[in-house]
Amino acid sequence: MNASAAPSRWERLGDKTLTSTRVFDVRSTRFRHPRRDTERDFIIIDSPDWVNVIALTRDQQLVLVRQFRFGTEAFSLEIPGGVIERGEDPLVAGVRELTEETGYTGQPARLLGSVHPNPALQTNRCHFVLVEDATCTHPLDWDEDEEIEVVTMPVEKVLKLAHAGGVTHALALNALLLFEPVWRGTRSPRA
Repeated sequence: MNASAAPSRWERLGDKTLTSTRVFDVRSTRFRHPRRDTERDFIIIDSPDWVNVIALTRDQQLVLVRQFRFGTEAFSLEIPGGVIERGEDPLVAGVRELTEETGYTGQPARLLGSVHPNPALQTNRCHFVLVEDATCTHPLDWDEDEEIEVVTMPVEKVLKLAHAGGVTHALALNALLLFEPVWRGTRSPRA
């Protein structure tokens, strides 16, 4: 095969749902390579978009959650976040998730950026929202399968923890990576 040839977009031939859960669907999707005429089935996870929130209080603290995660069977230090409802704006979803998980509200809500969590397997995007002037105003409204401790920490301490491996959730690290230059005043968030 010629390594200098431009890559080709595989043609999607069809798919079938293997299983549906309340969080995502798993499907087998058949693709064909246009030049090699190779066909293969690939497993795809079809999930709604997600939102993660960097919530900054007036006294320069970040609102964090320490949450039990079933995949690692351990607590994980993260930022608040969750599933975006069908048709919901990521900014609205971010404010909603922040309030539900932590009791905090704030304004303005601005988009820091978006990523594909794992484009090899997943169809969704994760949007990162910055909410400033966050204050605790509401009772918590957790899902019945959530186990969360809400904590606040100075921004610099959180950034040091992230750089030292104290934050291991990849999407929380993505959000902090996008937030850090905004915090340092070297970049403006996307509005």
